[in-house]
Amino acid sequence: MTLPSWRDTSRGTMIRGALWLEAEVGEGEIFTKTRLREAFPDVSQIDRRLRDLRDYGWQIDTRREDPSLKQEEQRYVQRGREVWIPGQTKVNRNASLTAAQRSKVMLVDNFLCRSCGIAGGDLYGEDGVSSAQLDVARRKVQLPNGTVEVQLVTECNRCRVGRRGHQVDLAGILGAVESLAPLERQIFAKWIEADGRKLTGLEKLWGIYRTLPDESRQLVKQATTEDGK
Repeated sequence: MTLPSWRDTSRGTMIRGALWLEAEVGEGEIFTKTRLREAFPDVSQIDRRLRDLRDYGWQIDTRREDPSLKQEEQRYVQRGREVWIPGQTKVNRNASLTAAQRSKVMLVDNFLCRSCGIAGGDLYGEDGVSSAQLDVARRKVQLPNGTVEVQLVTECNRCRVGRRGHQVDLAGILGAVESLAPLERQIFAKWIEADGRKLTGLEKLWGIYRTLPDESRQLVKQATTEDGK
């Protein structure tokens, strides 16, 4: 049976990584992180996506499992579930998560709410009394090929309630990335790599302006117009 192409960007990154292992590496063979990243130059977290295959029975050893490997090397040992077949990667929404699964999701999310950025135990700013509690939420994601799967993400107790039923249009997001100008894409890639960004002074000023009452907004508008003359 002919496998789909790992170069097909309409498929999820984890699926493309699995197909790449099959087509370019082969069971029992060694590959390096550099080779992997060269194959997926536009994917900043390809290492993480490849590790996700272990949840579907794929065995990919590092130096920790195989001391004969060098620090940069990994060995593709055995294929697991054929994740490129529709339905193979779907998470059972009714299944309870184990403690290990919860810990893994929170670890890759840096123990922060991915919606608002708050850490567990931190106080919400409004009253300075209520503290955040982190848990793992199930998020519907519509993939570029049109299928919908449930993925796991860390959220605080408030954001989980506010975003319940929310569905992510991944194709739309990828399309927006494709439409970025080269400089914008470089900046965005740096934000992704750092998993955060600092607001510029102009962005901070805009955020403050948006919170002002109408009378004050009019005065700011007037001052901006006068400065522009």
